[in-house]
Amino acid sequence: MTLSVGDSTHLSKTIREVDVTVYAAISLDANPIHLDEEYARQTPFGRRIAQGMLSAGLISACIGTQLPGPGSIYLSQDLRFRKPVYLDDTITATVEVVALEDRGRVRLRTTCTNQTGEVVLDGEAVVLPPRAKEIT
Repeated sequence: MTLSVGDSTHLSKTIREVDVTVYAAISLDANPIHLDEEYARQTPFGRRIAQGMLSAGLISACIGTQLPGPGSIYLSQDLRFRKPVYLDDTITATVEVVALEDRGRVRLRTTCTNQTGEVVLDGEAVVLPPRAKEIT
């Protein structure tokens, strides 16, 4: 497969209670804004929100399974958290090739949107695609 500027892919997931709970257990991010409804009601969000890195993980899934795909090596990622992700939001992660760099590196625009199309997270990643991929 050849990688070119403009190539893109996406995947979607609805963030459920179990996702937030399991992520808290794995990551040790037990902030009450994620786990305690009563606490979260008193915050500016008014209800529980998902961990930001849970949405960012969907970008990693796109990179590692679709574009550039299995065997890709993450070199860097910058993230800007734009809006909260609430339980039962459907998040779509999109990655798009924006530059082919020296030493075989690929720069990707990374974006997560919710079910209404609002950007909840965006940034840029640099990855090293698997050796079997050609870049043009």
